[in-house]
Amino acid sequence: MKKIALVIAAMMVSLASHAQFEAGKAYVGASLSGLDLSYSGLTEGKLSVQGKVGYLLVDNIMATAQLSYEKQKDVPYVLSVGAGGRYYIVQNGLYLGASALFKHHKGYDDLLPSVQVGYSFFVSRTVTIEPELYYEQSFKNHSDYSQFGLRIGIGIYLFKDPTQN
Repeated sequence: MKKIALVIAAMMVSLASHAQFEAGKAYVGASLSGLDLSYSGLTEGKLSVQGKVGYLLVDNIMATAQLSYEKQKDVPYVLSVGAGGRYYIVQNGLYLGASALFKHHKGYDDLLPSVQVGYSFFVSRTVTIEPELYYEQSFKNHSDYSQFGLRIGIGIYLFKDPTQN
């Protein structure tokens, strides 16, 4: 009896994860990076808070927009805005992302292409915890402003109403 219950539970989990990244769903997320989880040539200590929204255009492909605020040790603030996309690999939660960010603070403006790899751990039907590795390439000064690091985020997948077409 325990084996049958385990097989049924495994089938339900696989069906639930298969339906997570369908076209027409919206996404809202927030993440935190820094706290010595990132590295660039200039910054020793940095804290970054990021908000992100997205929409699944087709199954497994999401368009995203983001806004973030960074506080660095010797810099008053850094604001950034960006747009990009995610591709979810085989409905298992693993994703690859790419985006373009415009960063602004008092001393400089910079445009940075960025790549990410992350995983969406579903803790409920709609809520995820999302660790993500990222790399941002600066065009201004490659060694000082380019950075890589780890973000930890939380995401909410807003399901479309099945009664609407």
